[in-house]
Amino acid sequence: MSHCIARIFESLLRLLWPAPEWHRPPEAPPAAPPIAVPPVPGRPPEPVLRGEDSPLVRPYLLAHEQRERARRQRARRRALWLAVHGIDIGPRLIHGVEVVA
Repeated sequence: MSHCIARIFESLLRLLWPAPEWHRPPEAPPAAPPIAVPPVPGRPPEPVLRGEDSPLVRPYLLAHEQRERARRQRARRRALWLAVHGIDIGPRLIHGVEVVA
Protein backbone atom coordinates (compact mmCIF):
# COMPACT_ATOMS: atom_id res chain seq x y z
CA MET A 1 0.00 0.00 0.00
CA SER A 2 2.80 2.43 0.85
CA HIS A 3 4.29 1.91 -2.60
CA CYS A 4 1.02 3.04 -4.21
CA ILE A 5 0.98 6.19 -2.12
CA ALA A 6 4.62 6.88 -2.98
CA ARG A 7 3.90 6.47 -6.71
CA ILE A 8 0.94 8.87 -6.47
CA PHE A 9 3.06 11.48 -4.70
CA GLU A 10 5.92 11.08 -7.18
CA SER A 11 3.59 11.65 -10.12
CA LEU A 12 2.03 14.69 -8.41
CA LEU A 13 5.43 16.18 -7.63
CA ARG A 14 6.57 15.69 -11.21
CA LEU A 15 3.55 17.70 -12.35
CA LEU A 16 4.05 20.49 -9.81
CA TRP A 17 7.83 20.93 -9.89
CA PRO A 18 9.50 22.30 -13.01
CA ALA A 19 12.03 20.27 -14.92
CA PRO A 20 15.71 20.71 -13.88
CA GLU A 21 16.59 22.77 -16.96
CA TRP A 22 13.91 25.35 -16.04
CA HIS A 23 15.73 26.44 -12.90
CA ARG A 24 17.99 28.84 -14.75
CA PRO A 25 16.49 31.90 -16.40
CA PRO A 26 17.22 32.22 -20.11
CA GLU A 27 19.96 34.64 -21.02
CA ALA A 28 18.52 38.02 -21.88
CA PRO A 29 19.73 39.73 -25.03
CA PRO A 30 21.95 42.77 -24.40
CA ALA A 31 19.99 45.96 -23.90
CA ALA A 32 20.13 48.46 -26.75
CA PRO A 33 21.42 51.92 -25.87
CA PRO A 34 18.68 54.56 -25.55
CA ILE A 35 18.01 56.53 -28.69
CA ALA A 36 18.15 60.30 -28.36
CA VAL A 37 14.98 61.78 -29.82
CA PRO A 38 15.42 65.22 -31.37
CA PRO A 39 13.07 67.90 -29.98
CA VAL A 40 9.97 68.70 -32.00
CA PRO A 41 9.94 72.30 -33.26
CA GLY A 42 7.28 74.44 -31.58
CA ARG A 43 7.02 72.21 -28.49
CA PRO A 44 9.06 72.57 -25.32
CA PRO A 45 11.38 69.64 -24.57
CA GLU A 46 10.16 67.10 -22.07
CA PRO A 47 11.82 67.42 -18.66
CA VAL A 48 14.32 64.77 -17.59
CA LEU A 49 13.07 62.94 -14.52
CA ARG A 50 15.66 62.53 -11.78
CA GLY A 51 15.30 60.45 -8.64
CA GLU A 52 16.44 63.31 -6.40
CA ASP A 53 13.59 65.52 -7.59
CA SER A 54 10.89 62.93 -6.98
CA PRO A 55 8.47 63.66 -4.12
CA LEU A 56 8.11 59.94 -3.43
CA VAL A 57 9.71 58.84 -0.18
CA ARG A 58 10.06 55.38 1.27
CA PRO A 59 7.53 54.70 4.05
CA TYR A 60 10.20 53.78 6.59
CA LEU A 61 11.71 57.26 6.22
CA LEU A 62 8.39 58.84 7.15
CA ALA A 63 7.75 56.53 10.12
CA HIS A 64 9.78 58.69 12.53
CA GLU A 65 7.86 61.84 11.57
CA GLN A 66 4.54 60.03 11.90
CA ARG A 67 5.47 58.73 15.36
CA GLU A 68 6.45 62.24 16.48
CA ARG A 69 3.21 63.69 15.13
CA ALA A 70 1.20 60.98 16.92
CA ARG A 71 3.13 61.60 20.17
CA ARG A 72 2.37 65.34 20.02
CA GLN A 73 -1.31 64.60 19.32
CA ARG A 74 -1.48 62.25 22.32
CA ALA A 75 0.13 64.93 24.52
CA ARG A 76 -2.46 67.51 23.40
CA ARG A 77 -5.32 65.10 24.05
CA ARG A 78 -3.91 64.18 27.47
CA ALA A 79 -3.61 67.87 28.43
CA LEU A 80 -7.18 68.49 27.30
CA TRP A 81 -8.51 65.50 29.23
CA LEU A 82 -6.67 66.60 32.38
CA ALA A 83 -7.90 70.19 31.93
CA VAL A 84 -11.48 68.94 31.82
CA HIS A 85 -10.86 67.32 35.21
CA GLY A 86 -9.29 70.48 36.67
CA ILE A 87 -5.59 69.65 36.32
CA ASP A 88 -3.48 72.19 34.43
CA ILE A 89 -0.40 70.82 32.69
CA GLY A 90 -0.42 73.36 29.86
CA PRO A 91 2.68 74.76 28.25
CA ARG A 92 5.12 76.67 30.41
CA LEU A 93 6.25 78.85 27.50
CA ILE A 94 3.73 80.64 25.29
CA HIS A 95 5.21 82.75 22.49
CA GLY A 96 8.54 82.80 24.32
CA VAL A 97 7.09 84.14 27.58
CA GLU A 98 7.11 81.95 30.69
CA VAL A 99 3.63 81.36 32.05
CA VAL A 100 3.24 80.92 35.81
CA ALA A 101 0.43 78.67 36.95
